[in-house]
Amino acid sequence: MISKIATRTFASSAASAYKVSVLGAGGGIGQPLSLLLKLNHKVTDLSLYDLKGAPGVAADVSHIPTNSTVKGYEPEGLPEALKGSDVVVIPAGVPRKPGMTRDDLFNTNASIVRDLAKAIADHSPKAAILVISNPVNSTVPIVAEVLKSKGVYDPAKLFGVTTLDVLRASRFISEVAGTNPVNEKVTVVGGHSGVTIVPLLSQSNHKDLDTETRDALIHRIQFGGDEVVKAKNGAGSATLSMAQAGARFAGSVLDGLAGETDVVEPSFVDSPLFKDEGVDFFSSKVTLGPSGVKTVHPLGNLSGHEEELVKTAKDTLIKNIQKGVDFVKQNP
Repeated sequence: MISKIATRTFASSAASAYKVSVLGAGGGIGQPLSLLLKLNHKVTDLSLYDLKGAPGVAADVSHIPTNSTVKGYEPEGLPEALKGSDVVVIPAGVPRKPGMTRDDLFNTNASIVRDLAKAIADHSPKAAILVISNPVNSTVPIVAEVLKSKGVYDPAKLFGVTTLDVLRASRFISEVAGTNPVNEKVTVVGGHSGVTIVPLLSQSNHKDLDTETRDALIHRIQFGGDEVVKAKNGAGSATLSMAQAGARFAGSVLDGLAGETDVVEPSFVDSPLFKDEGVDFFSSKVTLGPSGVKTVHPLGNLSGHEEELVKTAKDTLIKNIQKGVDFVKQNP
């Protein structure tokens, strides 16, 4: 059964035709993400890129009877993979192993994301860019710095995909409350790593959880990825749930581009909310439109506990964001 949330994502719109490029399509996230994007009727041109394996993934998903063409590209084809793209999704990079934090991935994934950002700037500078590669708190600023250096930065079209935190929050709160997760809406703000992930439970259907239950639930949402890394015994991280999160967010961006109204999702964006405190990027609800981010929503009323969590998140985000900025300065 497809959830109500996903129904809008896959709604058919005959007038909408978009090219979507997936950079890292051969990986654990990239393959199921490519499958889910093939099912989205707004995607009429699906372009799959990876260092190896993308043509095989493309041949495989191309047999699915939806109205889109699929092509796979390896390194020499990257310019063609990106040319004319409306949306570029970046799941490329190495996955987490047991004991690794998202920040531990930084050195490897930072270089990968920087180089892909350069290619996007050169070949599809007007595309909406959706960054999945971890650590998102640092990789999104890397993309921004590269685009700025090439004179093509549009803050309304750069997104860090934090949707997996939203999916987990809905699922985990439903397990605590004994409800259907489809009916649980939880806004998650801040960033996409550990203590920067702040679920606003006071704005959910379950604002009166006892302190012990609330704290355990918040911790599980913040560190839910660790459950998957541990359960896979070092063979991978959250790939299938992340693919669904990426497909949902990409679908919402496409709905916004198509002019649909009231398309609202949390995302890690160039945000005005806490810029005066030195936090240049922050995840909150954004309304999506034909030009990308239309409106950045304020956080709304927070509990005293959530105020403290947001403060901690901001302190950590300042360091994470600076790490990305410094990487591009030192490794242009």
